[in-house]
Amino acid sequence: MSNLDRQAALTVCGGRGFVVAEPVRELLSPRRVQLGESTEVRRLLPNLGRRMVGAWAFVDHYGPDDIADEPGMQVPPHPHMGLQTVSWLHEGEVLHRDSTGSLQTIRPRELGLMTSGRAISHSEESPRPHARFLHGAQLWVALPDTHRHVEPHFQHHAELPQVTAPGLTATVILGTLDGATSPGTTYTPLVGADLALTAGAETNLPLDPDFEYAVLAMSGEAHVDGVPVLPGSMLYLGCGRTELPLRALSDAGLMLLGGEPFEEELVMWWNFVGRTDEEIRQAREDWATGSRFGEVKGYDGDRLDAPEVPATQLKARGRVR
Repeated sequence: MSNLDRQAALTVCGGRGFVVAEPVRELLSPRRVQLGESTEVRRLLPNLGRRMVGAWAFVDHYGPDDIADEPGMQVPPHPHMGLQTVSWLHEGEVLHRDSTGSLQTIRPRELGLMTSGRAISHSEESPRPHARFLHGAQLWVALPDTHRHVEPHFQHHAELPQVTAPGLTATVILGTLDGATSPGTTYTPLVGADLALTAGAETNLPLDPDFEYAVLAMSGEAHVDGVPVLPGSMLYLGCGRTELPLRALSDAGLMLLGGEPFEEELVMWWNFVGRTDEEIRQAREDWATGSRFGEVKGYDGDRLDAPEVPATQLKARGRVR
């Protein structure tokens, strides 16, 4: 998914200087962003004061939207570099195309994982015809310097491992949770999991104390470590936890995101993750001139134009403003 904000702001993130090294309960409110004609997303990362959770650097939550008489998701071809995109659905379908030739329909609780590496372009759209409701999350994972120039590629995994407890089914999207490991390729120690809770469930989820964590609320009513989380909000949890108390007041859906605090300082602008001002400006120029990012074939429409880069120099700094 693209950042379609035409006033794309510079985001400086990474570095361990602002990692909360102990358990906290920091509730993050979303910023609402229009994505195309009929989809509004709630942007949780980057957030004012909280830029990353492990290598997770971008989180959008959307829906559930009734798109029966709407085009649904329509994101034209656009570029990425230096990151992985994770497509995760609870309802609906998304058709993915990219410049490596991938063409894949992603369905609920299937992993669509695109590694941009040095450069890729892709589009995302609701199929025609499509299901009535669309509900999901789009996430980015920053690639470390040692792997950020890998060849671009796309993975689709329809079957993912699960961890179960009374009233809980946890689907492991990326990384490892309680001994279950996703087949999705990762480049830093991290975890992403979809948590389905039944009404009345009370359980403790095992965690890695070296990771920092956050929980995105997708649906229903749940308390995370005693804090009520409403759909479209995110609770940042810090580090140093060995388990996470969960309690569901109704059937509820959550996403657990975590990882070792990302050590490198980054520059993130529009759809690019880099390290320097020059890298970002060159990437924008390469997209504008039609080089490096390849071509998305089969999309019915024009590709997305890049916004203007800010006149001031883009500098990598820490995890918060």
